[in-house]
Amino acid sequence: MSDRESMPYDVVIVGGGPAGLSAAIRLKQLANDAGREVSVCVLEKGSEIGAHILSGAVIDPRALDELLSDWRDMGCSLADVPVTDNQHWILTKTGKFGMPHLFTPPFMHNKGTYTGSLGNLCRWLAEQAEGLGVEIFPGFPAAEILYNHDGSVKGVATGDMGIDRDGDKKGDYQPGLELHARYTFFAEGARGHLTKQLKRQFALDADSEPQVYGLGMKELWDIDPEKHVPGRVIHTQGWPLTDAYGGGFLYHQANGQVALGFVVGLGYRNPHLYPFEEFQRWKQHPAIREVLEGGRRVSYGARAINEGGWQAIPKLAFPGGALIGCSAGFVNVPRIKGTHTAMKSGMLAAESAFAAISAERTNDELNDYESTLRSSWIADELKIVRNAEPALSKFGNTIGTLIAGVDMWMRYLKIGLPFTMKHKPDNTKLWRKEHCAKIDYPKPDGVISFDRLSSVFLSNTNHEEDQPVHLQLKDPAIPISYNLPLYDEPAQRYCPAGVYEVVGEDEGNPRFQINAQNCVHCKTCDIKDPTQNINWVTPEGGGGPNYPNM
Repeated sequence: MSDRESMPYDVVIVGGGPAGLSAAIRLKQLANDAGREVSVCVLEKGSEIGAHILSGAVIDPRALDELLSDWRDMGCSLADVPVTDNQHWILTKTGKFGMPHLFTPPFMHNKGTYTGSLGNLCRWLAEQAEGLGVEIFPGFPAAEILYNHDGSVKGVATGDMGIDRDGDKKGDYQPGLELHARYTFFAEGARGHLTKQLKRQFALDADSEPQVYGLGMKELWDIDPEKHVPGRVIHTQGWPLTDAYGGGFLYHQANGQVALGFVVGLGYRNPHLYPFEEFQRWKQHPAIREVLEGGRRVSYGARAINEGGWQAIPKLAFPGGALIGCSAGFVNVPRIKGTHTAMKSGMLAAESAFAAISAERTNDELNDYESTLRSSWIADELKIVRNAEPALSKFGNTIGTLIAGVDMWMRYLKIGLPFTMKHKPDNTKLWRKEHCAKIDYPKPDGVISFDRLSSVFLSNTNHEEDQPVHLQLKDPAIPISYNLPLYDEPAQRYCPAGVYEVVGEDEGNPRFQINAQNCVHCKTCDIKDPTQNINWVTPEGGGGPNYPNM
């Protein structure tokens, strides 16, 4: 028997992103239409809704149209900047050439889409949800899954507050709160730490391919007004990446700003590769630098992106709950979009849960959510592009793009190729350091390119220093005894926030240091560590980045 306070709800939603908020809104809409009461709670680990939300973003409004058909007239800022110009550049070291639209299927052309801040969209969705009676608790991370005696999910517990680094209670200690529910939705985003546990507990990924990821890094810039073209969307591939697939984006958004960023597929082989420095190097390309010169960087952030596609989607429903949004992985990789599919998954889960609650069911398996989603437009969209990421990962940017393009065109024309490509986990793909060339990265100039620590400063990241380290090593010896001699300890480079360091190596006494205060919650370490030795768990409530407009 727990001594923690508990609160009962019909549905508890873990995560205040687009999927979780869409599920909450849809539940309340259905309840209001039926004239009945359904209690819904959303837990958000960030200090506020949107604080941990980061995306490009170019958003397909299809799901938003279904959820709130008059959203354009309701004060939603996303409506301010429709996409007006869509370009795709292939970069060489000093030049570029555009890919003609006729080479790409129509669904790649961004017709009818909008560009803006996903964080601000989530803030607006939260307002709509609260207006319908949804209870939203920011700063309360779900830290533990609760189970019933029959093994079904009972709900979640939030993390204790006021625990020091040694695990002892401080003077301001407050125990976590238990939230019990008929159904619990997990909308944690990519590589959710509770989702990992659920996959093991219920063997959710037994029949799917391993999920694979990209690391996305983003900056916001105020640029010269004469260079700003609202609604212009540019994607790039090619230079500077040679040993990895990925590419850049540059979106002209509202208020004279551009959102720009760079994605590196985490299946790269060279342990010397430094994703953050690839991003900084990309900004020095003449075509990108031209846009940024005379401007000012105002924000920075990073996050992992699901890239496994249709074949990596696990079983979605289990007794007492469901996976929605990026907890399951509905990103359309070649379109670089996942908001609309995440929202739709939340809506479908909500409809299934409402039907179950109306029938007085509790904690059973929402099988109709699973079947409905797998016959929805989400499935139609993701099946067409299912070979894009594995083609790039296996054959590289140039040949992989050609193979992916042919495959997408054939599937779009309903001809289809008779195969679905497979994945290997990202952590298994590193080569030993002696088999890979070191990469000479230029020093930042402080004008266009910058270092990691000054970048983390712009993310407004903060963690209470005297709390348990939320980056847990299963075996503290592995970084120095195994990763350093074999891979030159790649955590020093793949982390986009400078969390991991090897200190004392010059003196012959290397030590692995974790600067947990810098963590921007991107989860890259949890994904890419060669032996899966790093386990990311939620820190004390409200910790992490505070993105104002990302």
